[in-house]
Amino acid sequence: MKVVILGCSRVGALVASQLVSKGDEVSVIDQDPGSFKRLDKEFTGKTISGIGIDEEALIKAGIEQADAFIAVTNDDNTNLMAVQLVREKYKISRILLRVYGSKRAQTFKELGLNIICPTIDSAKKIEEFLSDKA
Repeated sequence: MKVVILGCSRVGALVASQLVSKGDEVSVIDQDPGSFKRLDKEFTGKTISGIGIDEEALIKAGIEQADAFIAVTNDDNTNLMAVQLVREKYKISRILLRVYGSKRAQTFKELGLNIICPTIDSAKKIEEFLSDKA
């Protein structure tokens, strides 16, 4: 599978490394070239310094042949804009984005986007933990 990941955060780097170790073809885009040091030394994928809403960076990453796109930058707006561009222009259907804002998460879900919201997930885990102890 060909996967393009926007954001070489700890999550982005871990996912990229795991996918490469399973044999997937992975490209990672990040505006900070220093972030690529988070990738495993065995990472054999492609790294692109750039902004994920820049079509030149997306094309260098291979978005035109991608099977999936994952947006995990630390900025909800960047993730949303990149996902909308990739979904509309490049017709990628397997898309996932990380969203920190819990209110935005609901809005993005209503737009039909697949999201991960660490804020909501953490709150649920805490609630489960507390209810198990009651």
